[in-house]
Amino acid sequence: MSEIAAGDGRLALVTGVTGYIGGRLVPELLEAGFRVRAMARRPESLRDRPWVGDVEVVQADASEPDQVRAALEGVDVAYYLIHAMSAGGSFSSKDRRTARTFARAAAERGVGRIVYLGGLHPEGEELSTHLESRREVGEILLDSPVPATVLQAAVILGSGSASFEMMRYLTERLPVMVCPAWVNNRIQPIAVRDVLRYLVGSASMPADVNRTFDIGGPDVMTYLDMMRGYAEVAGLPKRHVLPVKVMSPKLSSHWVGTITPVPGSIARPLVESLVHEVVCKEKDVEKYVPDPPEGLTPFRRAVQLALQRIQEANVTTRWSSASVPGAPSDPLPSDPDWAGGNLYVDDRTTVVDAPPHVLWRVLEGIGGEQGWYSWPMAWAVRGVMDRFSGGPGLRRGRRDPKHLIIGDAVDWWRVEDRQQDELLRLRAEMKLPGLAWLDLRVETDAVGRTLFHQRALFHPKGLAGQAYWAAISPFHDVVFGGMQKNVKEAAEAAARGEGPAAGAPEPVDVRAGATLVR
Repeated sequence: MSEIAAGDGRLALVTGVTGYIGGRLVPELLEAGFRVRAMARRPESLRDRPWVGDVEVVQADASEPDQVRAALEGVDVAYYLIHAMSAGGSFSSKDRRTARTFARAAAERGVGRIVYLGGLHPEGEELSTHLESRREVGEILLDSPVPATVLQAAVILGSGSASFEMMRYLTERLPVMVCPAWVNNRIQPIAVRDVLRYLVGSASMPADVNRTFDIGGPDVMTYLDMMRGYAEVAGLPKRHVLPVKVMSPKLSSHWVGTITPVPGSIARPLVESLVHEVVCKEKDVEKYVPDPPEGLTPFRRAVQLALQRIQEANVTTRWSSASVPGAPSDPLPSDPDWAGGNLYVDDRTTVVDAPPHVLWRVLEGIGGEQGWYSWPMAWAVRGVMDRFSGGPGLRRGRRDPKHLIIGDAVDWWRVEDRQQDELLRLRAEMKLPGLAWLDLRVETDAVGRTLFHQRALFHPKGLAGQAYWAAISPFHDVVFGGMQKNVKEAAEAAARGEGPAAGAPEPVDVRAGATLVR
C-alpha cells in the first residue's frame, strides 16, 4: 500500500468486522499505519481473529444511537460496512434507519469521513429492492454533514466471496447448463485486493470530496465469459451454456441455491444485480487512489489468486462469515434455566484411547467434507429439508478444513465458542422451532483417561418445539450415539497413525501469525 497516503496514526472505526470485507479490511488498515477500532455487537466473536490484539474492540449495535456515538468518539474515518441481506420487506427500512443513526452519530462526534461500499447499478432503470436499498444508504450518508466516499462495485472476486463461490460452483458442477438470459449481460468484476486498496485509500480523500465512485477491474465481460474463463483457469473442460429467457431472478436464485453452497436468500440479491448491465460509468477514483504500478488485477489473475488461497486452506474470511438472515445469535446463557422454560439435553461421554490433542484434532475438523461422524443419510436428509425451508443446509461447508475460529460457519452450525484442546461449541442456524447448541468437549478424568463429552441442547419454542424434540428423540441413539462411537474410533486410529486425522500438525493457536489477506 506504499502508493497510498499513510494512516499516520489516524483512528479508523470499522463496522461489519465479522463480515467478508470488514474482516479483511482491518489488517490492511493496520499495515497502512492506521489505529483501528473494531465495532461488534458481540466483541467475544472476534476473540480468535489474528489481528484482535492489535486493535481496540468496542461493543455496539449500529441501531442504538448512544452505543454508536460512544464507538465513534475520536474517530477520524468510519467504515460503514453494514448490509441487511435478508428477504422480506423490512430489511430496507432497517437499512435506512441504521444508516441515519450512524450518519447523525458521526456528525455529532466530528468524524472526518465516512466510507461506504455499495453496489454498482445502472441509472434510470428500476432496481431490485436490495440494489435500491444500497443506493438509498449511499444517499443518506452523502446527505449527512460528514464528507462521504461511496464506492460502488459489481462482482467482487476473491476466495470465499459469495459472488466468486456462486460462479465457481456453477462452473465446476455443471459442464452443460441451461442459464437465464442475464449470463449475457456485461459486468465489470473487481478483485477483492483492489476493493481493499480503494477502501484504504478513500480515508485520505480531501474534505471537499463527497460523492460516489464506480470501481471495477480492467476487464469488462459477460457472466458467461466469466464462467468460461474460470473453467480455463481451473483446468476444466469447456463449459456449454444455453441461455433461456424464462428464468426470473426468483427462480434463478432458487436454481443457484440448489447447485451452489450459497443459499437462495443470499443468492437472490446477487442474481438481481446481474439482471442489469453493471459497468463503470467513470473512473474518477484514480484521481485520489491511483492504480498500483502493476495495474489493477485482471480477471484471470484474480481467479488464480482465489483458487490458490482455497487450495492452501488460507481463506481468512468467507461469505458465510456473516450470520444467516433470521438465524438466532444469542449465546448459550451461563445459567441455562431459561427463566422457567424447558431446556432439553442429550448428554454423552466416552473414554477415548488417544491423547487429548489428537481427539481435539478430530473434533476441530468436523463438518464440511469430513462429515459429522454419524448417520450420513440422516444428516443429508435433514440438510435438504433445511435448504428447502430457507435455511443454510449442509452445503456451506467450512472456511478451513482443519482449524476453526469463533464466528466460522460449519454447515448449518456456527462456532459460538472455541477453547483450544478443550471445547467446541456450535450454535444451530438451521430452521428450527427453538434454539439449539452442540457442545463437543475434550476432558481428562481423575486417572488421566481422555474423555469425549458431547452435549446437545434444545430450547423449544411453543408446542411446535416440544413436538420437534419428541419427534427426533428416538433417533438420538443413532445420530449422537453414532457420533460418539465414530469420533472415538477416528481419534484412536489417528493416535495409531491411521485415518484422515493422522499425521496432522501439532495443534496451534489459530490467533497466532496474522497474515494480510489479498
